[in-house]
Amino acid sequence: MALSPSPSSSFLLSDADLPSDDVIFGASSAMEAVRLSVDMAATANVPVLLQGESGTGKEILARYMHLRSPWGSGAFVKVNCPAIPGTLLESEMFGYQKGAFTGAYTSKPGRVELAHRGTLFLDEIADLDPALQAKLLQLLQDGQFSRIGASEDTQVEVRIVCATNKELEKEIKTGAFRQDLFYRINVLTIELPSLRERICDLPVLVDYLVEKYSAKFRRAAPPLGKQTIKLLQKHSWPGNIRELENVIKRYVIVGTEEAIAKSLESGAEEDPIANVPVDGVIKLKEVTRQAVKQIERKIILKTLEIHRWNRQATAHALSISYAALLYKMREAGVPPRGSSAKTKTSTPRASKPRLPASVRATGGQSSRFVQVH
Repeated sequence: MALSPSPSSSFLLSDADLPSDDVIFGASSAMEAVRLSVDMAATANVPVLLQGESGTGKEILARYMHLRSPWGSGAFVKVNCPAIPGTLLESEMFGYQKGAFTGAYTSKPGRVELAHRGTLFLDEIADLDPALQAKLLQLLQDGQFSRIGASEDTQVEVRIVCATNKELEKEIKTGAFRQDLFYRINVLTIELPSLRERICDLPVLVDYLVEKYSAKFRRAAPPLGKQTIKLLQKHSWPGNIRELENVIKRYVIVGTEEAIAKSLESGAEEDPIANVPVDGVIKLKEVTRQAVKQIERKIILKTLEIHRWNRQATAHALSISYAALLYKMREAGVPPRGSSAKTKTSTPRASKPRLPASVRATGGQSSRFVQVH
């Protein structure tokens, strides 16, 4: 069965959906190499594999390639492989015929059909159910697939872009990923650098994100000062651009650069796990003790802030004695601010404690840098 191109408007993209090239690629040598690879891959009708750590912008690059490809006027359809249970992913990807199973009262096209004469973006391809890897392999080999319950195959023209933050060669060795499928999807492979490897691009990314979320949240957040930018550049950014995006969201909402400094300082504490030797003796008890100590310190500090550094109220909230709290504060190096004028009272205030801005602003903030192909 052949399909006619009629992409839904919800799957169509434009340049307005993307940041500028200067924001996407910056000025680092690592991203310049990526730009050259992307420009070559955009016009080639072959599968492309995007590899890199989580949050490095694989999605936005896939979208960029789609718009600059011969299929840019077609649909861009994304499938988040680990987000959909395996039992549902087949029908979501390949669709089903009316009566194929209980509850299939009408026929439904899958994501593959919706991407006809466009781009199908398979995010986190390493987590694709093994049973579906065989059907994807058939699609890559001859451009055909079958809906669940269909008696004939459907022919499609679709460009496939995959993304992963895992090493697929290791997944092949464990049996989690098909070797023949790997050879099909990595005709062109593009490796994205981490934010740590392109830290010189951070100021451009920050300016873009501040402007973007100031407009989205209707806040007039001023550009960040040089000292705060330097502080951001010293951070290790394990979450890459996605982590930076959340930090800037927090700044726009709270409105103070101190919130950024405090967030980074709390996150920059020594990570005991990072210091575990990869080929030496691991002192498990010591590493665990340090990790627990750091977690305790963060909990105590946050609870003290919530209760305006009233130590008796904090001890009660933590279900420990006042003496135990003082001991843990000394052990963790928490400053005894309870002796200041703000915390002279030894009993909790009658009014409801107010969360400080740095605590209120962190709730429920998670996002991705941008959608991608």
